[in-house]
Amino acid sequence: MSKIQEAIQKRILVLDGAMGTMLQRYNFSEEDYRGERFKDFPHPLKGNNDLLTLTQPEAIKDVHRQYFAAGADIVETNTFSGTTIGMADYHMEDLVYELNFESAKLAREAADEFTAQNPDRPRFVAGSIGPTNRTASLSPDVNDPGFRAITFNELRIAYKEQVEALIDGGCDILLVETIFDTLNAKAALFAIEEVKDERNLDIPVMVSGTITDASGRTLSGQTVEAFLISISHIPLLSVGFNCALGADQLRPYLKRLAHNTNLNISAHPNAGLPNAFGQYDQTPEEMQALIKDYLDENLVNIIGGCCGTTPEHIKLIAEVAANYKPRKILETI
Repeated sequence: MSKIQEAIQKRILVLDGAMGTMLQRYNFSEEDYRGERFKDFPHPLKGNNDLLTLTQPEAIKDVHRQYFAAGADIVETNTFSGTTIGMADYHMEDLVYELNFESAKLAREAADEFTAQNPDRPRFVAGSIGPTNRTASLSPDVNDPGFRAITFNELRIAYKEQVEALIDGGCDILLVETIFDTLNAKAALFAIEEVKDERNLDIPVMVSGTITDASGRTLSGQTVEAFLISISHIPLLSVGFNCALGADQLRPYLKRLAHNTNLNISAHPNAGLPNAFGQYDQTPEEMQALIKDYLDENLVNIIGGCCGTTPEHIKLIAEVAANYKPRKILETI
């Protein structure tokens, strides 16, 4: 049994909060994104947060440290867009392995620092595997419903390169997250299983979907139950939801998930819904009260934050989570 599987039986594990929200605080310029290494790169780079792993590594490591100091058990690598598909927007496909490897390494170093301070409470690194900006299930062209901008195999190949680098860099877990199209996720999971077979290793996998609106479906149209069935053939550490909704709006879908699975459940909701300026106004105290409802209803084993959440949010979430036992797993469904 891995250390994280031991830990998840003992307590509710706390995941970190948003990376992008924290990086906005630095107000990095185009020059900051470029650093010395990419100062003459022929395309704009501002907004490529994954690149900051190479050009502003201390900032990335500091964000990880802040979340661990706030009480997180798990931090996610700065690799949300770390595939050749995502990096094509910046003409940086060739950097994918290095970006993922170095991101995992930075998070690993921060985790090891905090584990060394308190060996009884090991800290973990989750390799963040985002959904990419293409969808295998839907056409981007309203006039051609049968058109697809990407194939399953292209996704599988891209994800496989990312997965190999995240493992090489020292991740404890792989987190396939913010899933709006389950077919994309299945390509990621297929790639993970391939790598596990080839390397004869068993790395825990978390899956986290995204309910996009009040219909309670993913963007590709699946209900909670359909999403769960679609990924249930893979051995998973946890299944859950993140992003798109605040903790309050996400709760009914977590309840449906909890009633239909004997897997561990994760949730990392946004800090409420965005305001007219795209900012998140929910305070740490407000979010803590909503997360307490999750805990009172025995809904989660892993809890954290997505867009708009900060170490201040995670600190209060960790404080309230410490008072509860992890969700009991149903023996039969």
